[in-house]
Amino acid sequence: MARLVVLSEGITGRTCELKAGITTTIGRLEDNSFQIPEPSVSSHHCEISLRGKDVFVKDLNSTNGTFIEGEKVAESVVKPGQILRLGTVEIRLEDGTTPPGAPVKKPLEPKSTMQQGVKLNDLDPKSHTVPRAADTLFKKKSNKINHVFIAIGVVLAIIVIALLAKAMLTSGGGQ
Repeated sequence: MARLVVLSEGITGRTCELKAGITTTIGRLEDNSFQIPEPSVSSHHCEISLRGKDVFVKDLNSTNGTFIEGEKVAESVVKPGQILRLGTVEIRLEDGTTPPGAPVKKPLEPKSTMQQGVKLNDLDPKSHTVPRAADTLFKKKSNKINHVFIAIGVVLAIIVIALLAKAMLTSGGGQ
């Protein structure tokens, strides 16, 4: 009987028996036939169906893709012993002819890692404070330039008012 066996660390050994005529959904949410609670697996990642002796996998527009032996697939046949990868989780298809846990040759592929933030507890306690060098890089700007512009503005305003007053006196006194 065909079954899926999870190989990824932390959830190793989880299995799902495949039955003819029944579509098995795999994903992160509980409403899937085979739940894999791992962040790189989409909520509803893919479907597996057993038709005769063939096992078909269909990606359900997952975020991180569905791969067979390192090749991204939308829909394909999975052969016994092949590795199916959903996000970062690796699953082997077994059919009873391959002894469980038997090593399978698979091509080397570059591993993609999901970036994670740094946890505060992982840092050195001394690094929680801002270094002194940063204090000098981000000093508040001086207000000297603002004061100069204000002073120039006041002087110009006084000159304009004085000129207007003189012009009024000259024009008013000449009548």
